[in-house]
Amino acid sequence: MISVEEARSHIKAHIAPLGIHIVQLSVAAGHILGADLYAEIDIPAFQQSSMDGYAIRYADRQSILTVNGEMRAGAEKGFTLSPFEAARIFTGAPLPAGADTVVMQEKVVLNKGMLTIVDPDLKIGLNVRNKGAEVKSGGLAMAKGSKLRPAAIGFLAGIGITDVPVYRRPSVGIIVTGRELQQPGKALAFGQVYESNSYSLTAALEQAQVTQINFYTADDVLEELISVLQEALKANDLVLLTGGVSVGDYDFVVSAAEQLAIRQIFHKVKQKPGKPLYFGKKGKKVIFGLPGNPSSVLSCFYQYVLPALEIMMNFNDISISNENSTGRVKVIDATLTHDCFKAAGLTHFLKACFNDGKVTPLHAQESFRMSSFAEANCMIELEEGQTVFHAGTSVKVCLLPD
Repeated sequence: MISVEEARSHIKAHIAPLGIHIVQLSVAAGHILGADLYAEIDIPAFQQSSMDGYAIRYADRQSILTVNGEMRAGAEKGFTLSPFEAARIFTGAPLPAGADTVVMQEKVVLNKGMLTIVDPDLKIGLNVRNKGAEVKSGGLAMAKGSKLRPAAIGFLAGIGITDVPVYRRPSVGIIVTGRELQQPGKALAFGQVYESNSYSLTAALEQAQVTQINFYTADDVLEELISVLQEALKANDLVLLTGGVSVGDYDFVVSAAEQLAIRQIFHKVKQKPGKPLYFGKKGKKVIFGLPGNPSSVLSCFYQYVLPALEIMMNFNDISISNENSTGRVKVIDATLTHDCFKAAGLTHFLKACFNDGKVTPLHAQESFRMSSFAEANCMIELEEGQTVFHAGTSVKVCLLPD
């Protein structure tokens, strides 16, 4: 059995980003850019007015000018502005040839087609967007490793890009094991419980922007689990099993993994909940065996599976260490509002609420209970060797994704 820190280190050492593929810009939001992108043309492609007003030659600013012509956004052809002339112009329109400045429409006096400028602060080039001001042809538009947030999508569309190379998102298979499970909406027979782990895991995966999710079920029979696990490994980059990972008579996950030549990286972590956690690999395929209790499943997901997924998607701002990070599960320090007690030897993860720098442990900490997890916005991490944590002391807190 290994420590929480050792488990995190093993995962970090054995997970790598997936390959890069090309997707349409319209579906690239949230991905990580897989290569540098360069502009193919100057943006803007011409000198452009940044507001409604009048295009002039700056040298003529103190003269009375003749308004000759109009230029609007999307104009099909241009014209040349002669000395002592001005042109009506609108936001986004090309400047007429010869013009170098735009005067705001509020800072002119127009009388029978003759224009007088009343702007003592006017400077050459004012209100003009120069050609290539956004990005020049051949220039770096966006660097590899950038996250494609909405503004990035808009920027790339604005420079004419339609397809982008991005790090591939993993496909994830969820194998639910257990003869006692019944689907919600159906009546429970004697000894049955409603299956909820696939629901919470699916919601957490979708929140993490994983969209390729495949579902499997297996009875507590070794041969059946081997067959289902083999099928899931063929179709997915990462496989999550829930239940059957301990050492009971009907816990077959470890045996099935051995039969399929999956390399066990670790099995059992000194933590509560989720001590039976299993982590293995077969080639580039990643396997997590999660305990069956719903709270244990979600605790292990946030602490281990989510960081692994984000490494696979090359979220470079993700850290699976206990240091402060800007990852999906952000680790911070907070002040404990109540005393906490535990036995030495296990790291404890407590469902809790964080607010304004303080953290409060919730009720119902047992691994089968989800009512408190439904209220929680964080988990308190109580270190392995310590037994007493007094109110007012600082503890590590894992803020859960919203």
